Amino acid sequence: MTVQAVLAPVFVQVLLVFALMMVMGRRRFAEIGAGRVRIGDIALGERNWPPRVQAAANAFSNQFEIPVLFFALVPLALYTRKADLIFVVMAWIFVLSRLVHAGIFVTSNHVPARFRAYMAGVAVLGLMWLLFAWRILFTPLAA
Repeated sequence: MTVQAVLAPVFVQVLLVFALMMVMGRRRFAEIGAGRVRIGDIALGERNWPPRVQAAANAFSNQFEIPVLFFALVPLALYTRKADLIFVVMAWIFVLSRLVHAGIFVTSNHVPARFRAYMAGVAVLGLMWLLFAWRILFTPLAA
């Protein structure tokens, strides 16, 4: 696979992180600007933000949990030349699951649907790691 094909889902995942940061920031500034939240109320923690703001903050924070394993795997797969079409398709499925998860988080926050999206991503990422490990352990590295 080309480097561009392998990195395209990574770029979308990174874009998601920045988009969620913007949503979180806009919601926070809106609450402060409207006077519904005082700076002193949130200066030492997140607990005093309204639920809509906290949902955006949680969605943003979640991008530094499971996706870290994705961000670690992609360069390893590139470096070892183990990223093929199957790997890229699974990477896109993982990123799509993250988009769905984040979308649910910042809109309806319907927990069962959010959990299904989360678990779909975890399952795909787990398969990506298993496939990568299998290829590293049982197939020779390209010269």
